[in-house]
Amino acid sequence: MFIVESYPIAIIFCFITMVCWGSWANMQKLNSTSWRFELFYWDYVIGIMLFSVLLAFTAGSNGDMGRHFLDDLRQADQKNLISAFTGGVLFNLANIMLVAAIAIAGMSVAFPTGIGIALMLGVIVNYLARPEGNPYILFTGVMLIAAAILLNANAYKQLHKNTANFSIKGLIIAIIAGVLLGFFYKYVAVSMATNAVNPETGKLTPYTALVFFAIGIFTSNFIFNSFIMYRPFAGTPIKWNAWFKGSAKDHAMGIIGGVIWNIGMALNILAAGKASPAVSYGLGQGATVIAAIWGIFIWKEFKNAERKTNIQLYIMLGLYVFGIILLITARN
Repeated sequence: MFIVESYPIAIIFCFITMVCWGSWANMQKLNSTSWRFELFYWDYVIGIMLFSVLLAFTAGSNGDMGRHFLDDLRQADQKNLISAFTGGVLFNLANIMLVAAIAIAGMSVAFPTGIGIALMLGVIVNYLARPEGNPYILFTGVMLIAAAILLNANAYKQLHKNTANFSIKGLIIAIIAGVLLGFFYKYVAVSMATNAVNPETGKLTPYTALVFFAIGIFTSNFIFNSFIMYRPFAGTPIKWNAWFKGSAKDHAMGIIGGVIWNIGMALNILAAGKASPAVSYGLGQGATVIAAIWGIFIWKEFKNAERKTNIQLYIMLGLYVFGIILLITARN
């Protein structure tokens, strides 16, 4: 199977993760305006599932190093399979709740709150599970990225200061989503072997872990997404047959979105062996600022912003860059 053997390659993979995790939602913007997120999300989950299986039978089943996917599956301990599956369930619940919080409270409140909590909590949880790297440098980098996320939130709030409505319900949902996002990665990480070349008996290779992570997302979606279709946090209920009325483009954009997100996840857990789960996760969750860059430079969401708002955005980008540098140098 393909294995990451050098720290520089691991960091490059983490950067690609940031781009993927900060970019997949652009696919929804390319859909028709009548195509609800709940319907888009079904295709998104299908994309995650398909890519996981494809990767397992290609990169995870070729080469001389490590264990091939089917061999790894046969020897895996049930507790590790369940752990990776649990990570998928937690991620799916968190992701759906984050989307609900955005619908209720708006992007400026929900996204930075949820992802900010997930970033800080996730790095702490993964560092405690596998303490690698200089903690002072690592957590200083985390705080700089968190500050960048807060600045981005404030800039977005200033842009919509005449229309934004504060919602305590949306804020609470965003906090819960952030906590769940902070824990999901740990369950995947602890299921995997620490030595990919000679993986421990019972532990999973990244490819097997990714498949069971995706199965957790896919199966739990029949509960979580079905619930919000019939009892949405915002908007009117949606019937199941609405999914079959989507165009080929609508379905394709959702599947591509899922593939893009899962490319990021796959590269991130492959990199975790060399970069450590804490560094890999922290770099990956910097995707919030990648999403902001899309909004600033591609979608022109801040073209009518005041000068002080633009200054905040550039400070945000500077803090983000310094935070990333610290995370990279934290690994010793």
